[in-house]
Amino acid sequence: VQLQASGGGPVQAGGSLSLTCAASGNTFRSHAIAWFRQAPGKEREFVASISWSGGSTHYSDSVKDRFIISRNNAKRMVTLQMNNLKRDDTAVYTCAGANSIALASVIPEYDYTWWGRGTQVTVSS
Repeated sequence: VQLQASGGGPVQAGGSLSLTCAASGNTFRSHAIAWFRQAPGKEREFVASISWSGGSTHYSDSVKDRFIISRNNAKRMVTLQMNNLKRDDTAVYTCAGANSIALASVIPEYDYTWWGRGTQVTVSS
């Protein structure tokens, strides 16, 4: 499966932005999808993930209650709705796929072997 992230851009603190991860390939339905982000000078960090069916989701503590991940398997898309954005959310956001049918919360990062190109999100005050 090939992945492409889009939807990033500049936004003011407190605002919202919606990122999309578009996939190609017939195996998308069997892949869990996760969003990761990396800010300048920082390590890559996990943001959110969704299981192959969309039945389970998992969020990092820093975005829980602000971000919502969802998927549409018919359209081969995963969306990350980001609300109440903070300056600390500024980063390059990348989506990744794991060929796994496990619950989103138990899939380790090393299982995400399909990576797309990222999209920049810049939050200003």
